[in-house]
Amino acid sequence: MSKKYILSIQGEGRGHMTQAISMYDLLLEQGHTVCAVILGSSGNRDIPKFFFDKVKAPIVQLPSPNFVSDAKNKSINVPKSVIHNFKKLKTFRKSLKSIDELMNEHKPDVVINFFDLLMGLYYRYYKPQAKLICIAHQYIYLHGDFEFPEGRWLDKQAIKFFTRLTAKGSSKNLALSFYNIHTSHEDVVIVPPLLRKEIFELSSEQSDYFLVYLVNNGYFEELIEWHKNNPEVEVHCFTDQPDKIKANYTFNTNKLFVHALNDKLFLEMMSKSRGLASTAGFESVCEAMYLGKPVMMVPIEGHYEQFCNSRDAYKAGAGIFAEKFDLSQLVKFCATFNTENKFYKDWVLNAKNRIYREISNA
Repeated sequence: MSKKYILSIQGEGRGHMTQAISMYDLLLEQGHTVCAVILGSSGNRDIPKFFFDKVKAPIVQLPSPNFVSDAKNKSINVPKSVIHNFKKLKTFRKSLKSIDELMNEHKPDVVINFFDLLMGLYYRYYKPQAKLICIAHQYIYLHGDFEFPEGRWLDKQAIKFFTRLTAKGSSKNLALSFYNIHTSHEDVVIVPPLLRKEIFELSSEQSDYFLVYLVNNGYFEELIEWHKNNPEVEVHCFTDQPDKIKANYTFNTNKLFVHALNDKLFLEMMSKSRGLASTAGFESVCEAMYLGKPVMMVPIEGHYEQFCNSRDAYKAGAGIFAEKFDLSQLVKFCATFNTENKFYKDWVLNAKNRIYREISNA
């Protein structure tokens, strides 16, 4: 039976948006209607053009709580984040009212939340009738058998608390994972990564260049520093606000290239690259694993979620983790990396059927 859906997305990272695009396509394929998409954002990042090109449902952008970076746009400043979000409480209350107006207008059967705090708060305070299903890698933190990195107890409790807030009132939490956890847990269902359909149309090749993806473009300084000592290596970097980088930095533009976020070009270049250096976001690591590309993960300073991602992906065989964008470590790792990962590919290929079954059962 056809149902009406609303998608709610945390819009600060590319991963949640690409997962939502895949879900949007899946729901339409199954004959359902996506009547609206809510995109929560701090307004500090550009929303990639590809998102608006791929999603044809009405998109409503609303101010949503998020982290604040330092002056160089590198590390997360937790005290400033708390103060900044506290000052915007009135704005966030307006966002919740806007969500309520959309819900009353469209009367969806199901809301799917891609880790946006606004929707968790909305279900906490407004208690709507529509079923809520939450999908994100972060819900794996609520599974009792997920292995957190040792230490940092306070960070661990904080990320679990925040994750629960996004899922208040949820009927089912689907945790996208690099691998299966075979033990069951009443609050969480482990499912494969929800990758974009374009990745399955690519064949993996190997050219001479390396690919870099930066969530926070302040890390471009480290990339320039490395490239000064390795000017013969071709590097392509995708990040937010590339024009700002080109205006503020001097670097070898014949070998170090900066690109705006572009879903098609990024995947095509990844499929031909020697390897990927990334700020440890879940989605880009999953894509590289499927294409058999080694990854060097550099978690954003102060970003415990990415710290966990880098260790978890290392355990899954994705690559290595590092503290800086020193691509020499990736060059060295490439020589020993095994591109074959049949178990992971089989896991990913089962994603659409498995996830849709869980949504239907909810």
